[in-house]
Amino acid sequence: MHDDGRYDDPRATGSTGDPVSRETDDPGWATHSLSVSPPSRASQDDTVQREAPSPGRTRPSSPEIPLSRSTRDSSRVGDPPAAEQAASVRGKAAASTRVEVAVPQQATPGRPAEPTKAPNLPSRQGGVDDTYVSRETPTREEDDPPLAMEAMRAVQILNPSGEVSMPRPDRTRVMCVANQKGGVGKTTTTVNLAVALALHGNRVLVVDLDPQGNASTGLNVPHHTGVPDVYDCLINGLPLEDVAQAVEGIPSLWCVPATIDLAGAEIELVSVVARESRLARAITGYPGHFDYVLIDCPPSLGLLTVNALVAAEEVLIPIQCEYYALEGLNQLINNINLVRQHLNPQLEVSTILLTMYDRRTRLADAVEQDVRNHFGNKVLQAVIPRNVRVSEAPSYGQSVMTYDPGSRGATSYFEAAQEIAERGIKAQVGRNV
Repeated sequence: MHDDGRYDDPRATGSTGDPVSRETDDPGWATHSLSVSPPSRASQDDTVQREAPSPGRTRPSSPEIPLSRSTRDSSRVGDPPAAEQAASVRGKAAASTRVEVAVPQQATPGRPAEPTKAPNLPSRQGGVDDTYVSRETPTREEDDPPLAMEAMRAVQILNPSGEVSMPRPDRTRVMCVANQKGGVGKTTTTVNLAVALALHGNRVLVVDLDPQGNASTGLNVPHHTGVPDVYDCLINGLPLEDVAQAVEGIPSLWCVPATIDLAGAEIELVSVVARESRLARAITGYPGHFDYVLIDCPPSLGLLTVNALVAAEEVLIPIQCEYYALEGLNQLINNINLVRQHLNPQLEVSTILLTMYDRRTRLADAVEQDVRNHFGNKVLQAVIPRNVRVSEAPSYGQSVMTYDPGSRGATSYFEAAQEIAERGIKAQVGRNV
């Protein structure tokens, strides 16, 4: 007998049939050689038992099962011949296509993987067991489809019935939206709050005191050169009713536009008598009645902002949820205190609104906590998130309330306006009757 990988000694095999090979030529098997230690008969039976098919798994057709060297020495009484035992094992392997093989097998190219079965939910005869509650079960508020919820919010914000759904104050509330830090959302806040209040039954006047005229653009009010604007009221003493323009599409909203001429008002007001109170006299002399007068201030602490602080009784400060917005807040509070001491004793900071809140960052949450700890109840519960619809609306000459009333930005400004209106009923502050 020669050891070339085949056992062809008839004494060992007990038969003169085809020799049994330790190696297989099946293409699905690994080509590397394996060192096989001679196992005992008990371990060989255990191996065959472990290689039984597993439910739910599909394996390719199994090759011939290699026999160990110990089959050559199977000469005990009662043991079947080695060749018959090998043929029996091969027959069992061919009958089943799900035999677990000890030799690692590579995946067959082009054969799709078996899909994973979903776990069975605990059930009873009547259906799914009531004791099983999925973590993704929608709440009652989420039962309606997203489009239905958005449509409901849009109808609530637009208020097509025209009924007074927000409380109206007994006196005119003159509020200036001020912050010397630029880009914190002063103009956006002024426009959207004015539209939200006007859509729900309040008479609102917006005074654009920023030479850039962004509030006029957001309300689609003409403010090109030659249009009567707030500059004529401050310098030439033109009555406010001759300058105010009705906003198209919103019946209870008016706007006093600003043109580029307002950029020179800072210098021209220096030599004017009572330069700090020019805007206050113009608002007081308006013959009509407004529930709200919102003044959009420029990003500075010059004479235009001082005129707004003297004319107002309340200051609304929008604060961007970033560090730079907090850094300049102390200087603004100091200027407000100076105006209160020398020019307007009734002035107070009544409202703080957090804008451009990004819930994904820890910085926004930290700024919110600092502002709420410092100002307390003056901070509105409504927070304005970052929303692309708010930025897109001015390019169409609209506010976000009318551009996309179902968006998160419109919903947040609506909640802020409602909260301001409810606070005004409790405080009952104002100047005009």
